[in-house]
Amino acid sequence: MNEKEQTSRGIESLQVDAVYQTLDSRPEGLTDKEVLAKKTEFGINRIEEAKGESIFIKFIKNFISLMAILLWVGGAVALFFTDTPQLGVAIWLVNIINGLFSFFQENRASKATEALKKMLPSYARVIRNGKEEQILTEDLVPGDVLLIEEGDRISADGRLIQATDLQVNQSALTGESNPVRKNSEAIIDSHASKLEFKNIIFAGTSVSNGSGKVVVSTIGMNTEFGKIAGLTQSLGEEKSPLQLELDRLTKQISLIAISVGLFFLVAAVFFVHQPVAKAFIFSLGMIVAFIPEGLLPTVTLSLAMAVQKMAKEHALVKKLSSVETLGATSVICSDKTGTLTQNEMTVNHVWLLDQEYEVTGLGYAPKGKLLKNDQPITAFDNETLEWVIRGGSLCSNARVLPPDDENLRYTVLGDPTEACLNVVAEKAGIDLTDNEAIAKRVRELPFDSNRKRMTTIHAMKKTFLGSKQVSFTKGAPMETVDLCKYTLTNGELQEITQADRDKIMEANDQYARQGLRVLAVACRLLDQVDGLPKGLTSYTPEMIEQDMIFLGLVVMADPPRVEVSAAVEKCHRASIRIIMITGDYGLTAVSIAKRIGIVKEENPRVVTGIELESMTDEELKKALSDEIVFARVAPEQKFRVVTNLQEMGNVVAVTGDGVNDAPALKKADIGVAMGITGTDVAKESADMILTDDNFASIVRAVEEGRAVYTNIQKFLAYIFNSNTSEAVPSAAFLFSRGVIPLPLTVMQILAVDLGTDMVPALGLGIESPEEGIMSRPPRSRKAPLLNKKLLVKSFIWYGLLEATVAMGAFFFSYWLNGGFGQELAASGLIYRQATTMTLGAIIFCQIGAAMNCRTEKQSIFKTKLFSNRTINFGLLFEIFLFCLLAYVPIFHSLFNTAPIALAEWIYLILCPIPIIGLEEIRKAWLRKKSI
Repeated sequence: MNEKEQTSRGIESLQVDAVYQTLDSRPEGLTDKEVLAKKTEFGINRIEEAKGESIFIKFIKNFISLMAILLWVGGAVALFFTDTPQLGVAIWLVNIINGLFSFFQENRASKATEALKKMLPSYARVIRNGKEEQILTEDLVPGDVLLIEEGDRISADGRLIQATDLQVNQSALTGESNPVRKNSEAIIDSHASKLEFKNIIFAGTSVSNGSGKVVVSTIGMNTEFGKIAGLTQSLGEEKSPLQLELDRLTKQISLIAISVGLFFLVAAVFFVHQPVAKAFIFSLGMIVAFIPEGLLPTVTLSLAMAVQKMAKEHALVKKLSSVETLGATSVICSDKTGTLTQNEMTVNHVWLLDQEYEVTGLGYAPKGKLLKNDQPITAFDNETLEWVIRGGSLCSNARVLPPDDENLRYTVLGDPTEACLNVVAEKAGIDLTDNEAIAKRVRELPFDSNRKRMTTIHAMKKTFLGSKQVSFTKGAPMETVDLCKYTLTNGELQEITQADRDKIMEANDQYARQGLRVLAVACRLLDQVDGLPKGLTSYTPEMIEQDMIFLGLVVMADPPRVEVSAAVEKCHRASIRIIMITGDYGLTAVSIAKRIGIVKEENPRVVTGIELESMTDEELKKALSDEIVFARVAPEQKFRVVTNLQEMGNVVAVTGDGVNDAPALKKADIGVAMGITGTDVAKESADMILTDDNFASIVRAVEEGRAVYTNIQKFLAYIFNSNTSEAVPSAAFLFSRGVIPLPLTVMQILAVDLGTDMVPALGLGIESPEEGIMSRPPRSRKAPLLNKKLLVKSFIWYGLLEATVAMGAFFFSYWLNGGFGQELAASGLIYRQATTMTLGAIIFCQIGAAMNCRTEKQSIFKTKLFSNRTINFGLLFEIFLFCLLAYVPIFHSLFNTAPIALAEWIYLILCPIPIIGLEEIRKAWLRKKSI
């Protein structure tokens, strides 16, 4: 930002003449020469797009990981230096499949900048050279006099110098959908944040009502909107916890595999005295045995299936790795409106001096009743009640639209607060189409932030209290009641007393403490007022808004979603913190937070955007350790909160729906955008989209994410089970100095890793969450997938069990087929039958292991044994594939297999029994130990 643009700061406090002078402008606008000079100085008014990594580099990265390099080298050795080139081709195909899986599932280029650009208009109306012109928004420069009116999208930041009934929707920057009223008055001694300035308009916002004239102060990337774009673009794609863990896992597995390979290479050369070349090929086979070639495809497929499952729960995940990140989430930073609440302002009480009425029903659908002492009534049962409700509706500019083909729910045109006044009128039995006929509006005195009121003047078809001209006013209770002289009770006017005023304000305070919004409704009988001018166009607020009749209070709220409280409680049980970060006011935010259980303390700390701005990072981190609610925060402040939480070691999920949320959504470990109310920018910046905008859907997704992590550990245990049983036959061959022929070939190892193990492993990857999974704290980011417990269980416990059964199968086959002599034959039919039995024993042991791995401690016989259809199919697929390898001649030479007889089949069928039986004993011991 250069010096001249820096001078735009503080323009909110200047009078109009000083604004022109400061921004180097004038009422008749800039000249063409000045525009050209300013373009050279300030550049073009557009959102710049940062250059990202090329698609080619992204593609190549998927093929050069440590595990991928190992497989490339191993495949090359097998292809060019051995007599089994098919092994090299198979290993390379594995690498190619892994790389393509990763690329196509993860390469979702961010379109957030493109979506941001779409929010800015193509053209703007300005005054230049003393006349109105339409120009491209890219040609706007500081000092341009910009004309705006209802429906316009605003393309630059600037200072209002003229405003007529102007309302601006700033939800793109603040996240709050209520239109903000703007004026051109200078702000003196304001403690508001920049986005709250009433005389400043911002790029990316839109005009809801009225018109205005603006002097442009800031363009392009220096606007508040541009800063959001810059902040969003500055964030590179960071690896998820799962991606980091898989990288670490790959290194661990590679280290184990290479260590085993080196051990066997040394042993083969110095103990068995094999030629170095032959020993190297043998050690390569051992490395292949210990590298789970199917790991990445299995993880990817499991995540993809979890994504499908979560989609049915209204959570669309854009990046596969984000599924597991949800499971590690320790903090959820949630906005309020629409996520925790229904984003549908609803009247729930109508209060008169002598009676309180309850209103049922939620949202904008006119479904509900007006209740007096729990009995349904209509507005016509009480004249005062009728005119409180009718007067509020008459003093409203909003409309509620019924569902249609595009919107399945009732939607609002205008201010949601005004819309709910129409809804309560319909619930009370008032026909809104009659309002115009009964009380034709002839004048409006718009809401003003200083008056905190709005008034409309009506010509009455029938007299109301003897008057044919009546004004209706709605506004803040204190400011409205102070101007009232009378009350209307049971159809009679009475002078308002101090006791009445105290009673009204006491009711207002009681509702406010509950986080409810209160509007006072009053009226004035204009026909009966002496001294008012006869010309309606002369009416002013000062003339009309005095000596009014107090009618009553209308109480409303944006109700919490019904299912949110239970979801919040589930988060607390799971040791997940929820921090509300909203653009709404602090009192409302705290009330909602208390009502749904986010905060438990009586007086939790509320930090506003202005307070946050003055806090150091150390102070912020200290504050984040306690119960806290953030209110009226700016986009960069939400981003800062997320950053500090991450620096404190948290895995952070962030919800959002507006452009203002984009930086925080992208910075978060898991960004969650709203699918219904969310902008395209928010959706493109997020990792997950909620199709129902419901916080409870996030919690269900967290539960699924936790299940994914434990399921990954389950199928890791499963696929590592076979590693020891794959390595022991090779060790037996080596250390017997060839006396025992190689019981399992490398191609048979690949048949297990890439063939028979894949589908059951995938089934384990989509197991339903175990009971109590949301009663545990989030896993530590430092907790490895491949921990000591898993290694011992897989490589030693299961591995040695399977290896014993597999080697037993090998010798059983030799014995059964008469192959024992002075030495075991290393070729021929008997040898191929023996290796087939070794392969079959490993496969059938894995059938037992697949069932065992479904639970950690619980007996599988206390679960629905065959409830996982994918595992059931996988077990059948294992047997089917084994039969193909054993009985289809085309596979015999490739996999060194042969048909086996009935006795051998009986051995294989019995293989799962010791695997399941011994594991059940171990689990029973663990359950007893944990009691």
